[in-house]
Amino acid sequence: MTSPTNKLHEMGQSLWLDNITREMLDEGTIERYIEQYSVTGLTSNPSIFDKAIEGGGYDAAIAAKSADGLEGEDLFFELAIEDLRRAADMFAPVHSSTGGVDGFVSLEVSPELAYDTESTVAAARDLHARADRDNLFIKIPGTAEGLPAITETIAAGVPVNVTLLFDAAQYLAAAEAYMAGIERRLEAGDDPAVTSVASVFMSRWDKAVADEVPEHLKNHLALAVGGRTYRAYRELLGSERWKKLEAAGARPQRLLWASTSTKDPAAPDTLYVSGLAAPDTVNTMPDVTLEAFHDHGELGDPMPVDGGDCEAMLAHFEDAGVDTAVLAGRLQSEGAEAFVKSWNALMERIREQSSAVA
Repeated sequence: MTSPTNKLHEMGQSLWLDNITREMLDEGTIERYIEQYSVTGLTSNPSIFDKAIEGGGYDAAIAAKSADGLEGEDLFFELAIEDLRRAADMFAPVHSSTGGVDGFVSLEVSPELAYDTESTVAAARDLHARADRDNLFIKIPGTAEGLPAITETIAAGVPVNVTLLFDAAQYLAAAEAYMAGIERRLEAGDDPAVTSVASVFMSRWDKAVADEVPEHLKNHLALAVGGRTYRAYRELLGSERWKKLEAAGARPQRLLWASTSTKDPAAPDTLYVSGLAAPDTVNTMPDVTLEAFHDHGELGDPMPVDGGDCEAMLAHFEDAGVDTAVLAGRLQSEGAEAFVKSWNALMERIREQSSAVA
């Protein structure tokens, strides 16, 4: 019997794991997800590594690297790159069989560089070179400050996972930055086949308005925003500008659904998997959500390319006093602040563990 995760994969959506720990690598968990759950990539973030390091699984590695004089960011990136290299190698067959479209892992640049385009690009190139894996994305926030860095990094030939996007307008800004980078490569006579994904965060929408809207609207905002964003994605792929780039050898910047774990205990635990099923997209989910969908997920029709009833649903939220454009800006700003907070917590964890195992 075909599992729900396999059915989703067969529909044309890539399932990625939003987690990585050395323990998962050592115990074969990620390998099992690849073989049994049709998982074809993974994402990581500072919070994920922070929790893994807190659990003690990196103590020996931290002790060895500290003894070699590494500390702070340098020590962390060594740990992260070691893990992500191993994961990238696990997904290498997928990367090869899909012609470089799928089978990626992701690593974020430091948020300390958020307002420095030149330093972000330099860091992205350095991290990608140090990892030495073609199927490794560098994550760069799609904030106003991050967009120029995305264009420059793509122009430099480094694959980018644009993160911290929340609505169609922010997605389109990221797509513009990506296409501008591809156009720069074509002008320079360089290969335009530089891969990218645009990560749109979903569950935070519903959490943000949970106490502000009537009961019948709860847990419907994220999927409505997703519908509008998916429509914008399909329209962009049908645009003359994109068709010209594609004809020249460019690859589509795939839409990726992020933050897909359900925050409301009263809502289905697979809400943002079933509701965001669509071909030529990616859904990255924590292992708990992946396990839940594999066990009891239900898959209906794919998302309608025209957004379905998204505009009618969004109008209900506007009537309830929710300004989605303003909220999207707030969510992105809060997300950027949370990223810095998580990064600082991770650096503190590294310092604590380094001292503890010294």
